[in-house]
Amino acid sequence: MADDAYLYQGVNQQQTISSVLVSSSKYLNSPKLRDWVARSQLKKGGLDFPGPAEMYELLPILDELRDFDRIEALFTEERRTNPRLDQWIGEGFVSSYKLDAMADLPADSIGGTLYAACKAGNYGLQIVPWTQPKTQFQFFNMRAGQTHDFEHILCGGGFNYLGELLPYWMRLSNIHRYVQNEELVGELNLLSIFGMTRILTRSVLHYPAIWPKVIQCIEHGLAIGRASEPLWMAKFEDVWHLSVAEARTALGVVGAVDIESESEGLIYEGKLPYPMAQAAE
Repeated sequence: MADDAYLYQGVNQQQTISSVLVSSSKYLNSPKLRDWVARSQLKKGGLDFPGPAEMYELLPILDELRDFDRIEALFTEERRTNPRLDQWIGEGFVSSYKLDAMADLPADSIGGTLYAACKAGNYGLQIVPWTQPKTQFQFFNMRAGQTHDFEHILCGGGFNYLGELLPYWMRLSNIHRYVQNEELVGELNLLSIFGMTRILTRSVLHYPAIWPKVIQCIEHGLAIGRASEPLWMAKFEDVWHLSVAEARTALGVVGAVDIESESEGLIYEGKLPYPMAQAAE
C-alpha cells in the first residue's frame, strides 16, 4: 500500500517512549478487551465456548474500565431534569420472582411463554446472581438482567442468538429517547454495542447466508426502540399474565412482530452445520 495514497493522507504517527501499547482510548489500552473483541468478532460458533460465556467474560472486563463514581454523578444529574427516570430509580423496584411462579400462567401469556421457553431450553431465569442494588447503576443493571428475556418476547425475538439482536437494537435506539445526557447514554449502551457487533461480524465472515435474517432483526429492533415506550423501565411483573399482544399494548410496544430465526440462530451457535462453509473447506 502506497503511503501517498489519497485515503492515507493525514496520518501522523505519534512518537512515544512507552514500551507497551498506549492509546487515547482506554478500551484499546485494555489487553483483556482487545483479546475479547478479537475472539468474539472473528471466531466461529462452537459448542465448546457458547455465547453466554463470552458475555460473562466481558462483564468484569468492562467493569475494570468504568468510572463508577462518574456514572453515579451522571445519573444524579440526569434525574434532576428527567422525572420519568427519577421516579423509576427512586422507586427502585427489583423482583425476586422464581420461574415456578409462572408455571400456572396461561400458555399464551408473556409469563407462560417465558416459562415454556426456559423449560424447553433449560435456561436459567436470572442472568446474573441476585443482589440488592446499592447504586443507581447497579439498579439499572439488575433490572436489565431481570427484564431481558421479557424483552425478547415483546420485541418478537426468538430465544437464540439472532433473536438477541432485537432487544439489543431496541435498547440501542430506545435509551437515548428517554435519557438526555449523551455520556450517560454511552455508558448504558456499552454492553449492548459489544454484544451486538460480535453477531454482525461473525455472520458476515462465517455464515453469510443468514445475513438477510440479521438485517431483518436489526431493522425491527431499531424500529421498536424508536417508536416505543421505555421497555427497560417497564414492570413486566404487572402484566406477565397478559397475552403477548395485550402486554405489548399495555407497555407501549409499537411495531413488534414475531420473527422466526431458530434455524439461523442454531447455525450461528454451531449447533447446525453450515453446508456452504463445509463445502468450501
